[in-house]
Amino acid sequence: MPEAALVDVDGTLVDSNYHHAIAWSRALRAHGERARLAAIHRLVGMGGSNMLEQLIGRADESIERDWQKNFEALLPEIDALDRAGDLLRTLHARGLTVALATSSPKDLLESLREKFDADDAIDHVVTATDVESSKPDPDVFTAAAEKAGVAPGAAIVLGDSVWDVEAARRAGIACVALECGGFSRAELLDAGAVAVYEDPAALLEALDESPFAAGRRE
Repeated sequence: MPEAALVDVDGTLVDSNYHHAIAWSRALRAHGERARLAAIHRLVGMGGSNMLEQLIGRADESIERDWQKNFEALLPEIDALDRAGDLLRTLHARGLTVALATSSPKDLLESLREKFDADDAIDHVVTATDVESSKPDPDVFTAAAEKAGVAPGAAIVLGDSVWDVEAARRAGIACVALECGGFSRAELLDAGAVAVYEDPAALLEALDESPFAAGRRE
């Protein structure tokens, strides 16, 4: 029986993945580097250092700083995904411990949390600031499970990218995935997701038949 939901944020609760791609593109160009937006988008969900290693062959803190500056400028354009806050509140009301687990830094998460407005349903938070290695390494989800006080087998990750699925698998945790971050159902299932839904609203509508249903305690 699942006892905790470990929930990614970007692309899962807020519609921000394409904004991330634009912010990374602008940061790369400012430092004389280029990458196709499609290539950047395919890596959103990774931590910044891991993403840059894939895109340009090296980590670069100055590019990461510029990415954050560019992303912060786009924050007013970012909205919560439909019923994201309702989903968190429902999971919490059904007895699951809810932990946010994200590759974003802590200061950005504070701004994103305002978008889905469900602080009353959030028990714990783990960000890139709290761990040594970011997704697809398992550290974020391992730390979130530890904060929630549950074994990996008693948690379920909710994410939107193949990097979420891989990080969850490496942590020994099942992953439910959403398509709203830009990865297809087939890609997410091939990566190892145990179930895939279109977006938070679709998962909420199907919650009683989902892998989270066993966590309900009357």
